[in-house]
Amino acid sequence: MLELAVIIPTLNEAANIAPLLERLTAVLAGVEWEVVFVDDDSRDDTAGVIRRVAVEDQRVRLIERIGRTGLASACIEGMLATAAPYLAVMDADLQHDESLLPRMLEKLKTGGTDLVVASRNLPGGSAAGLGGERRRLLSRLGASVSRLVCHCEISDPMSGFFMLRRDLLQHVVRRLSGAGFKILVDILASADRPLKIAELPYEFRNRLHGASKLDVNVGFEYLMLLLEKLLGDLLPVRFVLFGIVGSIGVVLNLAELWLLYRVLALSFTTAQAVAAGVAMVTNFFLNNVFTYRDLRLRGWRMAAGLVSFCIACSAGALINVMLATVCLERGLPWPIAATLGLGVGSVWNYSVTSVLTWRKLRRRTMSA
Repeated sequence: MLELAVIIPTLNEAANIAPLLERLTAVLAGVEWEVVFVDDDSRDDTAGVIRRVAVEDQRVRLIERIGRTGLASACIEGMLATAAPYLAVMDADLQHDESLLPRMLEKLKTGGTDLVVASRNLPGGSAAGLGGERRRLLSRLGASVSRLVCHCEISDPMSGFFMLRRDLLQHVVRRLSGAGFKILVDILASADRPLKIAELPYEFRNRLHGASKLDVNVGFEYLMLLLEKLLGDLLPVRFVLFGIVGSIGVVLNLAELWLLYRVLALSFTTAQAVAAGVAMVTNFFLNNVFTYRDLRLRGWRMAAGLVSFCIACSAGALINVMLATVCLERGLPWPIAATLGLGVGSVWNYSVTSVLTWRKLRRRTMSA
């Protein structure tokens, strides 16, 4: 009877698949296990390598995702695709110590434990495989910030190597963000009850093949995950980012208006039109890079998106002015009238552009 599933997200890890499977086979002797690889459209034939092995070994399974990326969401899909009662998550880069898996499983089976985390920060553990001081600093900073949303104290909340019981997954799965690359933080922040957590020290090894995926985008995704968990159901994170970008646009608009009207002596109408146009275009590009980074427009779709964004926001500006004017005429103080107009206009801009400009395309998933 199937006991353990090892979930491994992959992106360009073809050279690591064979040695990883050899190690799993060696350490999991006597355990009924399977491995679920979730590949995000690797360009080095990682999926092909896995598929060829899976033909011969029924313990090896593949979910191939086309047009969709993200380590956390890959882990969630992999865990939901198996019936195993115990679920391990680890990387494909051979930096995680697979020999811990039997001990992690034993703790879950006998200790009434919800979650076992492999920690680099306990005595006997090491983060030497992180490489440069920059990566170590980012890891320490991420661990410190994660305490804002995690409802427990563990030594290594940034660990990507852990094992949990299926009932814990089912308890939190509908509250998971699936954003970014730190699925453990997502799970810890989504639990609404105290968790019984065990930690085991391990040495984070050096990467043998491939390249690290840590970059600025990964850091931004982690920030978005933390914001989503902090805000809860109060406001969508995208709306907050949209509002921040809009505020930048207001500042930019005022600065340009001052330059064109007061310094270059253009007419107020001309200066306002130019400043508003530049601010609107700037807002589009900032939203495309940050607010909707997972739906980022490129090529001809970016040009079409810019047109739809400007049309929608022009209508939003008209709604803003009309509502504020009506409120002012009804006797409301001008700051309140302006705020109401701005608020309704912002909601309009966000709602319409999220549908027309950055609409989601149909995603395809292939499983084997």
